[in-house]
Amino acid sequence: MTVVSVSMPESLLDRIDEFAEEHGYTGRSEIIREASRNLLGEFEDKRLEGRELMGIVTVLFDYDTTAVEEKMMHLRHEHEGLVASNFHSHVGEHRCMELFVLEGTLEEISTFVGKIRATKDTLNIDYSVVPVDEFGTLADME
Repeated sequence: MTVVSVSMPESLLDRIDEFAEEHGYTGRSEIIREASRNLLGEFEDKRLEGRELMGIVTVLFDYDTTAVEEKMMHLRHEHEGLVASNFHSHVGEHRCMELFVLEGTLEEISTFVGKIRATKDTLNIDYSVVPVDEFGTLADME
């Protein structure tokens, strides 16, 4: 197996070590391999291909890191055909949250989420994707 070197903040490394101990992993490498497989496979769900999707993306970042907020604004404009709605909120004393509602294809949503993940200084990124055609119609609900 090839050995790679990865840079990360000490606080993240501490969390990985705690997680490994709490969940019975043999070490950091096992966690990083599993996380990498999950990340690479998350948009490979064949049942989502070719369908119109709705995505919800939340991004948490430090208020003092103004470059993140500016990057979110640029992404919103760059993907204006994908972003159906965007909401900004202050969380606590020093954090902000951006919430994006997306409507588009798997490829479009995957590209958008990838660009957010590539943004330096984000603290947390979470998302979900649902096919629009699974919502049904009002007649189906009655």
